[in-house]
Amino acid sequence: MRSFLALIFASLWIGASLLLAGSVAPVAFGTLASQEMAGAVIGHVLRTVFVSGFLGGVILTGVELQGGLPAGRNARVAFAVVWASACGIARYVMTPRIDEIRRAIGGPIDALARDDARRVAFDRMHGAIVGVFGLAIVAAAVVVVLQVIAARPRISTS
Repeated sequence: MRSFLALIFASLWIGASLLLAGSVAPVAFGTLASQEMAGAVIGHVLRTVFVSGFLGGVILTGVELQGGLPAGRNARVAFAVVWASACGIARYVMTPRIDEIRRAIGGPIDALARDDARRVAFDRMHGAIVGVFGLAIVAAAVVVVLQVIAARPRISTS
């Protein structure tokens, strides 16, 4: 039952993450009055996504580690740790840093020259967060695949 719940949660988290990245963010940046407004909206939603991914990965790791670590769970635990770590780093390390850069800029990022040190710092941190978010999605997807594989013999013999 726990594995099934982990499968459902990870699947829902992946779906929410892909919806945010593939639909909500492009629409927000394409329709809101300013890039700053869109960034604020998406940043706020991402905080929730990162916290839920962090908690999901931590809880799944704890569940998998109950009663020791039998063979076959090593990969699930490893990818749950990657999922939790990526989300935790994105939320608690990288997000505050990009917020700090935004405050230092004090206005529209697009108004800065491409070679302005603040814009370069923002672009680098933004790219890093996107990369870490992608890593979290991949790790959660691997968790789902490994959960399905682990459950498969029970499904086919019942």
